[in-house]
This record gives sequence, C-alpha cells and structure tokens, in this order.
Amino acid sequence: MRKLIACEFMTLDGVIQNSDDGDGFKHGGWFFPFADEVTGAVVQERLGKQVDLLLGRKTFESWETYWPTHSNFWPNVMTATKYVASNTRDSSDWEPNVFLSGDVAESVRELKQANGPDIQIFGSAALLQTLFKADLVDALELMIIPVTLGTGKRLFQDGTIPASFKVTSSQIAPKGIICATYERDGDVKSGSPQIDEDW
Repeated sequence: MRKLIACEFMTLDGVIQNSDDGDGFKHGGWFFPFADEVTGAVVQERLGKQVDLLLGRKTFESWETYWPTHSNFWPNVMTATKYVASNTRDSSDWEPNVFLSGDVAESVRELKQANGPDIQIFGSAALLQTLFKADLVDALELMIIPVTLGTGKRLFQDGTIPASFKVTSSQIAPKGIICATYERDGDVKSGSPQIDEDW
C-alpha cells in the first residue's frame, strides 16, 4: 500500500501557514531566517524522492505558476502526478494531474490502495484536516521552527483523531530547527507514573 506523507514547516505553536490567503496573515517568510545548510540538505533529500503529490486547490494554484519555471530546484515536481482536491476545477495545463472532487477521503483511500509511489502532501491545511479525521496520514516529515506566531492555519485543528506516532529520524539544525520524521504507530497508549513510594 502507498504511504501518505505530510511534509510541513511548522512553528512551535503548530502554525503551517506561510502566506496571506485573504485572511490577513502577516507573518509570511517566517521559516527563512532559520534556514541553513543542514535544513537545505534535508529539504533536498525529501524533494529527491520519487513520489506523487496530493494538494489542496489553493496550494496547487500557487504551485502551477511557480514550479514550471523553477523546476531545476525540484525536477520531480514536473513528473509527479499531482492529485488536486477541488470541487471548482477539473483541469490544468500543468500535467500530469488528476482532479479529485466529492468525497476526497474516499478518493485518497483508493489512491493509497492503488499501485504507484508514495504520496506527499505539502501545505494544504484544510485538506490535511480531512485526511487526519479519516486516519489516512501515515507519516509526518516536519521541520519545527523555533518561533511562535499566535495566528495562522495549524497542522492539527479541531477534529484530529487520537493517534500515536513514533520518531523514525531526527536531528537539530544549527539554527534550532528540529527536523523529524514521525510514523503512525497505532492508537494512543496510556499508563501511570512509575514513582517509588519511598521517594
């Protein structure tokens, strides 16, 4: 089965939004002051994977004008199939693409069962909430940046199901960014404090 991997830059308070989506967001570019050679290498490693892409409409629309003229930085973005969740569009000149409408969770569930490479999702905060609620996200590839914003679209919002993840790789970059990969690890586990009664 294909894995669905969410790749996100995230602040300490969980914000993944990086541009004004018409909602007055004022902190675009918050990632870049913390970028360094280590984070650059991690980004290149993630972008170097042969994958397909799953994107919300807004993310796709910002990408379809940008990446075709900047693909030297990310060649795979041109050959990857772009699956786009949208009820208002059904085509684009930026191919290959497949537009998904209606029950997106069911469409993604079917995609994961089909043959093909793993699927990465970038940005697409609203779409991610649907995927989390349907328990369709298999892994998180996060860069956690040491800044708080207070406002903006967050990775986890109301409706996220209880779930456990395990860390499969991690490193701290010189400017403080935590680069970590988390893989889905079943249901939430609970326990009780192990405190010596004589302590």
